[in-house]
Amino acid sequence: MAGRLRRSVLVLSVALAALAAALVWQIAYSAARSGIEARLDQNLVLTGRTIESEIERFRYLPLVLGEDARIRALIAGPAVPQVRAANTYLETVAAQSGAAQLFVLNDAGTAMATSNWNTPDDLTGNTYDFRPYFRQAMAGGQGRYYAIGVTTGKPGYFLSFRVDHGGRSGVVVVKVDLRALEATWRQAGVATAIADRDGVVFLTGIAAWAYRPLQPLAAGVRARIASERTYEGVDVAGAAHLGAALPGAHGALLTRARPLEPDGWTLLAAADPTEARATAALWAAGAALLTLVLSAVGHVIWQRRQILRLRLGQREMLERRVTARTRELAQEIKARIRTEAELRAAQQGLIHAEKMAALGRMSAAIVHEISQPLTAMETTLASAGLAAEKAGVPRVGERLTTARGLIKRMQRTIRHLKTFSRKDSADLERVNIDEVIRNTLELAQPRARALDVVPGFRPEGAAPVVHAVAVRLEQVTLNLLLNALDAVAGRADAKVTLGRAIEGAFVAIRVTDNGA
Repeated sequence: MAGRLRRSVLVLSVALAALAAALVWQIAYSAARSGIEARLDQNLVLTGRTIESEIERFRYLPLVLGEDARIRALIAGPAVPQVRAANTYLETVAAQSGAAQLFVLNDAGTAMATSNWNTPDDLTGNTYDFRPYFRQAMAGGQGRYYAIGVTTGKPGYFLSFRVDHGGRSGVVVVKVDLRALEATWRQAGVATAIADRDGVVFLTGIAAWAYRPLQPLAAGVRARIASERTYEGVDVAGAAHLGAALPGAHGALLTRARPLEPDGWTLLAAADPTEARATAALWAAGAALLTLVLSAVGHVIWQRRQILRLRLGQREMLERRVTARTRELAQEIKARIRTEAELRAAQQGLIHAEKMAALGRMSAAIVHEISQPLTAMETTLASAGLAAEKAGVPRVGERLTTARGLIKRMQRTIRHLKTFSRKDSADLERVNIDEVIRNTLELAQPRARALDVVPGFRPEGAAPVVHAVAVRLEQVTLNLLLNALDAVAGRADAKVTLGRAIEGAFVAIRVTDNGA
């Protein structure tokens, strides 16, 4: 058992070490890679500014040359004197400005004067109407294009400007040699390249990347490059493409790209991630070793805790038993207390029920003892009132009538007490709805008088007779009426109305009010 446990702990420790190594390697490699990418992005920004500055040095030159009288005279009339003067002028400006070549084309694209007129690569007489920089200048006034020279075989960046003079047009062209940047990149050991808008690398510090496309070129693109003779003497169409990830000495390089406008170029910078992988591997090895050490320490601590847990086991078991028994006793005590409370509540309920029964019996006795004398008194007062009227004593008759009203009121109260004391029955009987409503109005009369409200009764049609329990029907109607009176309490225009209507096989009783 102990041997299997040790083997399991060893396997788990190794697995955790491998997992920690993989996780730390990924984190360390990501951090190192992010650092390399940040340096590449910084290098792209600096290189981009350098290229823009190099081109910006010569951007003004075609415009300045186009304003010179010798160039304008050449365009207006390309005679021998004008050609010589222009050649000498262009040669001098090229030497002082550092431009690779300066030349002037007529409206047909033929070179009329050039700064290298006295060299074997003289451009005079050559036609360059197929070049985009010529067509751009003739169409829009200015042009720019990178290509390998058809005559010289040397690459350069061409800036062009159209000059109109004497009814004729010509194009002044400045060729800038950017290959010095390649030498700088090679000396710095930086893998940098520039690709044109078609994805062909034309400037790079890595010789193996030169004039290779980043991706396979479409047939239309290959045909256009051939017609414009962009890369004269180089088989761009047949060169193997570099692919999405540029190849390096140890696999794919980390590459970053940045657009260069207005030519649609792409500036690339690449670095070998081997150093980042080595750093990540070192961190991963350290993480694995640390995990193994921590696992061993954790296993020792765990064993000690197991021994301590075994020693404390019996004590904890005894404490749990004591706690459980204490909890059971507390529950028994709560149950007894709850039972006693329920017994007391039941006793109180029985006492209350007995009180209510006694009150009912007492009410029945009061009704029985008082109803007959009151009836006799009401009859006597009625006879006395008739006698007073015959004797011509009207004031005595009025007082007797008032006394009879008080006695009738007492009789109504006794009738309600009789209803209260009567045993509640659920047997249906024939009940006059209007009598139920009138009894309800009488019962609610004290409350209505206190609120200074006179409930109205608006029956529709003859009084219907229904099968119901009269007492319960009165209770329901009284509850509705009292609710309505409570709702209009405090209103100056309080109004409560009871309505009764026959609706098919049913009788509807409605209590309406204008209260809250």
